[in-house]
Amino acid sequence: MQSALFIGRFQPFHKGHLDVVKKILKSNERVIIVIGSAEKNFLPDNPLTAGERFQLIDEALREAKIPCEKYCIIPVRNVNNYAIWVNHVNCYIPPYDRIFTGSEIVKACYEGKYHRPNEKNKIGPEIIQLKRILKISATQVREAILKNKNWEKLVPPAAAKILKSWHIEKRLHDIKETMDFTKYNNEY
Repeated sequence: MQSALFIGRFQPFHKGHLDVVKKILKSNERVIIVIGSAEKNFLPDNPLTAGERFQLIDEALREAKIPCEKYCIIPVRNVNNYAIWVNHVNCYIPPYDRIFTGSEIVKACYEGKYHRPNEKNKIGPEIIQLKRILKISATQVREAILKNKNWEKLVPPAAAKILKSWHIEKRLHDIKETMDFTKYNNEY
C-alpha cells in the first residue's frame, strides 16, 4: 500500500490543509496525518488540544467524503532536538513511502537522516516539497478569529461549526489576555 506522510500542527485545520490531503490521495492509497506538537495547547500559536485537532481533521475529511480507510490521524509530541526528530516521529507511525511538506525544517530533518551523497541506493521516503496553492495559513485563521473577520471561509464548514461550538473566539481572546498580563508582559 502506497502511504504518504503529512505533518502539521493544524492550529486549526483549514482549507489549505484539506487541499493538500486531497492532492496526496490522488497519488497515494493512504495518508498518515501527524498532528505535531501534540502536547501544546492553550497558547497563542497553539490554542487547540491534540484531541480537538483530531476531531477537526476527522470531521472535515468525513465532510469531504474521504473514506476513513484512506487516512489515519496520529498525534505526536514534539522533541526539541532536530537530529533525532525523524526517528521520534517514526516510532509512532506506520511505514510510509513519501512525505509531503511545505516546511523547510521538516525537509532538512528528512534529508539529514536519509540523504547519503556517496551511496548509490536511495534510502528513506521520497520528499515532496509542497507549494501553497491556497494562500491560507493557520496564523491567518487565528488572526481572523481574533478580529472576527470572516474566518469561517478559511476552514472547512465542519471545522467552522465545531470551532464555533467551542467558542474559539473567546478562547483565543482569553489566551491572548492571559499571555499579555503574564509571560509576555514584564511590567507585571
